[in-house]
Amino acid sequence: MKIGELAERTGTSRRLLRYYEEQGLITPHRALNGYREYQESHVHIVLQIKGLLDAGLPTRIIRQLLPCLDRPSTIYVPNVTPEMVATLQREQARLSERIECLTRNRDAIADYLDTVLGVRSSPATAVGGPYPPG
Repeated sequence: MKIGELAERTGTSRRLLRYYEEQGLITPHRALNGYREYQESHVHIVLQIKGLLDAGLPTRIIRQLLPCLDRPSTIYVPNVTPEMVATLQREQARLSERIECLTRNRDAIADYLDTVLGVRSSPATAVGGPYPPG
């Protein structure tokens, strides 16, 4: 398949697919005319790359993990190195911190909205706002 079809099937821009190629994350075959040709397996690889990027993993770590992806949605690491374990543990801790921060921010926004919506629905706001006319 051509780059446009892969882009459409994965919801990934052509530019980003070329970036994945530059980073060594995907390797298309080249036709005689120089066009990139992708296999069906590239669809699953690109979706996994997107998922790992969305989780916050940098491309340098994804590049290390890709050889371990043997099936869609499955990560299998037969010969994991201590360095890889340490890297993944650091990334896991970083993601956990990020999740905690996002959770706090989400809860703060929810509290703010509850307050704002509670004020707006009170009888005082329906007449002219929470403050006396000035």
